[in-house]
Amino acid sequence: MHGTSAPASGDVALRFAYDRARQTHMQSSICSMTAPAQSKPRDLDTCAATILVACCLIWGVGLVMVKIANAGISPIMNSALRSVAAGFILLVWSLARGVPLFRRDRTLIAGIACGTLFALEFLTLYAGLVTTDVARGIIFLHAAPFVAAYGEHLFVPGHRLTRRKVVGLAAALFGLIIALSESLFSGTRTTLTGDILCLIAGIAWGGTTVIIRATQLKSAPAEKTLLYQLAVSAMLLVPASYLLGEPGIINLSPPVLGAFAYTVIGTVVLGYTTWFWLMRTYSAASLHAFTFLTPIFGVVAGHLILGERIGPLIVLGLILVVTGIWLVNAPERLTGAKA
Repeated sequence: MHGTSAPASGDVALRFAYDRARQTHMQSSICSMTAPAQSKPRDLDTCAATILVACCLIWGVGLVMVKIANAGISPIMNSALRSVAAGFILLVWSLARGVPLFRRDRTLIAGIACGTLFALEFLTLYAGLVTTDVARGIIFLHAAPFVAAYGEHLFVPGHRLTRRKVVGLAAALFGLIIALSESLFSGTRTTLTGDILCLIAGIAWGGTTVIIRATQLKSAPAEKTLLYQLAVSAMLLVPASYLLGEPGIINLSPPVLGAFAYTVIGTVVLGYTTWFWLMRTYSAASLHAFTFLTPIFGVVAGHLILGERIGPLIVLGLILVVTGIWLVNAPERLTGAKA
């Protein structure tokens, strides 16, 4: 017989059996950060869903923190400095933990492409929000889940975009529209150019997901995947800020510094790293369906932190978003859906 056989007797045999069982458990554990990337789509369980909701909550509060930080740092420069600061923290943390960041794994080209799309996302989003209302910008940005799900359907074997998932994503988008309807239909700065720029941002966001899922990045450490994007985006966004004539750093007041620190540590280092770790295992549609919660959490956070008005339709919108998430992630035996 070929391969390794278990020791035959005594404590050595028991130790061997224990080590093998422990290794198997770690590889199958959904909440293990060292679990290998999965080649086939995996249904979200309670642990993964809870982590995703927590990420969306962090990002929702982060939307408010970005607004506060932008009062003292120009938007594109804010994004660039956030990439620099978060990249430094993540690099030090990864090296301290022995994460193999510099191992040759054929991810360089894909990493640069992801970083370029990451920069394009924020550049076009911030530019678009200059000429269109925030609510409209958020709606167009959330073209990303559809781009990611369809791109994965085309380029990632085993990940099928079923009618049920399309209906679920559409329901979540409709819920988001309802939740933001008061702001959406009362805006006065709407322009086609701004809407298109925000749509491009959404396409870039979805495209980033497709590249990660369809290339060797799907097997790379989450820290490395994020560092590619932070490094490339920092190199692109700093000169973009100057070329667009932004004033840059205006007023580093304590609220601005606190909000900036939150976006660096919470939004990027914690939230994005977790997101890319989950992307190693679960399908794009399953993950992106949860992102419709982020703007709703942002509206609630804006009400609690900044005293912004909140409308009653947000409850109906939240119900529709949750329904959409369930449709995307529910096992087919419960819905009777077919590909």
